[in-house]
Amino acid sequence: MTGRQLDIASPAPPPFGTSAENRHEASRFLGVHFACCDAYSRVYANRTRTAYVGHCPRCARRFEFPIGPGGTSARFFTAG
Repeated sequence: MTGRQLDIASPAPPPFGTSAENRHEASRFLGVHFACCDAYSRVYANRTRTAYVGHCPRCARRFEFPIGPGGTSARFFTAG
């Protein structure tokens, strides 16, 4: 097969209509182990960027992780 090559050394181009800033905002999440049901899920920041808010994927228990000065740089937590 001539003329067909796969370049795996270069990063994939971003999807049409996205910017680096949008991708960064969309990737803001915490990894949370919900001990109540032994389940894992990502929790994303709310629109006002005041807290990460999410629910256990099994029992729907709500959890909120406030965002503020003096916080932590940790990205993975256990809740409930």
